[in-house]
Amino acid sequence: MSINTAAVSSSHANSAISLQDFLQVLMTQLTYQDPLKPMDNQEFMAQIAQFTTLEQTQQVNTNVQSLLANQAAQQSVGLLGRTVTVTTAEGTATGTVQGIDMAGSAPLLSIATDAGTLRDVALSRITTVTTAVP
Repeated sequence: MSINTAAVSSSHANSAISLQDFLQVLMTQLTYQDPLKPMDNQEFMAQIAQFTTLEQTQQVNTNVQSLLANQAAQQSVGLLGRTVTVTTAEGTATGTVQGIDMAGSAPLLSIATDAGTLRDVALSRITTVTTAVP
């Protein structure tokens, strides 16, 4: 009897599979196995190795997401006082980065333009960065 890893993974698509989940599946598997055909030790070790790999992959993904968030925050701090061009619903606008809101999941900029202040501008909307003119 073998665990269908894809089925286990898809049943937990919205949450990470935990060690407790794995052990519960394993205990169920051992409970219902055929006593005349016990689980092969190699198969058992392969399943544990698959679970360990899955858990490590999830940890790497979490760390990469954290790294990207930190990099975005650091990049946005470097934009303070710089002149940027951003895309807007009306076209493009040019102004100086005056502030950063880091309360959400990604930094949002406040940009002072000749027409007023643009608020909550995502880094992805910036098309050009230049040094502010003194």
